[in-house]
Amino acid sequence: MPLTDNIWILPAATLIVGLFCGWLIARLQAHLLLHRERHKDQVERDQLLQQVARVEAQLEAERHANADKLRFLDETRQQVEKNFQALSAQALAANNQSFLDLAKTTLGSFQQQAKGDLDARHQAIGQLVQPLQESLTKVDHKIEQLEQSRSGAYARLDEQLKSLLNSQIKLESETGNLVRALRTPAVRGRWGEIQLRKVVEMAGMVNYCDFVEQETADHGRLRPDMIIKLPNGRNIIVDSKAPLQAYLESLEATDDKQRNACLAHHARQIHDHLQKLSAKNYWEQFQPTPEFVVLFLPGETFFSAALTQDPGLIEAGVDQKVLLATPTTLIALLRSVAYGWRQEQLTENAEAISQLGREMYDRLATLNQHFAQMGKNLERAVDSYNKAIGSLDSRVLTSARKFKELGAGSRKEINPIEQIDKRPRSLQPPEA
Repeated sequence: MPLTDNIWILPAATLIVGLFCGWLIARLQAHLLLHRERHKDQVERDQLLQQVARVEAQLEAERHANADKLRFLDETRQQVEKNFQALSAQALAANNQSFLDLAKTTLGSFQQQAKGDLDARHQAIGQLVQPLQESLTKVDHKIEQLEQSRSGAYARLDEQLKSLLNSQIKLESETGNLVRALRTPAVRGRWGEIQLRKVVEMAGMVNYCDFVEQETADHGRLRPDMIIKLPNGRNIIVDSKAPLQAYLESLEATDDKQRNACLAHHARQIHDHLQKLSAKNYWEQFQPTPEFVVLFLPGETFFSAALTQDPGLIEAGVDQKVLLATPTTLIALLRSVAYGWRQEQLTENAEAISQLGREMYDRLATLNQHFAQMGKNLERAVDSYNKAIGSLDSRVLTSARKFKELGAGSRKEINPIEQIDKRPRSLQPPEA
């Protein structure tokens, strides 16, 4: 991967982990909601089962009651038969058969009525149980659908988790490669310079100012990373050699205590670098220059991590005449400088237009003099022409016309020549 794009890997890793956590929480919430719906359906199913159990118990009680009635009827019939037999044996021997037939008819009618009541009760109980059975069937079908949906969701979740895990492993590998590469001071310095140039290009300063990388002062000791040229010949010194070793170590920390210690060391390194930059007094070596130096941090995370550990870092930089700048703030500064260059260009264009106007006015004045002289020459030429015409008419043509009067002329007439009465128009000077 090119070093130019490596700055985005760390924030991208944080973003992906955050998105993964948010997505996992959302999936857990969805699973919890599904579990609640299943629990609700299970409760409804249990209630329906309880109702069915109560109805079945009631039906069983009715069955027992009807069985008792049948037993009672059977016992009554047997008792009646015994009574009829006794009566027929004692007093009514002749009418015994007819009496028994009547008794059987009466008992059969009573049994038929009891059986009809029992069938009606069975039918009523069946009509009561049928909606419950249909509801249970629907609940079972819905539970089956939810189970299928849950199985499919878990399968997709497993696939996505595997994909995220592979991406995380790949990202960790690339991040490790970047961290190992940035541990080399030369690579880290070159990466900072590339990020600095990229920020300048994004701000549009390439078209409006000239910047010089790795310039060394005359005595060979001071070496800023970039000098931004301002209008009127001024300069802004930019240093991008910020220490990042402690921050890179914090990325490989195994616990919070070690990570916080590395970040605190990172803040101290930035603070010490501010003091070193202030001691170099760049503004005395590169005149004219404002009395401050810009320390460029090639990533927002480097600045935020140091500021979290040392909230007074910005004030310390101002006291040391060093301004901390991230890519965002440096772009804002460079855009302001670019605006100054545009205003400077507009001023130069206005001065050029003013100079061109003065030259144009001088040339028009000279041309006006030439036209005035030409008008005077034309006026003198007209006067000479009129004098010549007058002399020709009074001295030459008069004698020539006498030839015709004497009969020596031709058929052609000698017409008089008109004089020129018009004069050249004078140029009027413009009103003030």
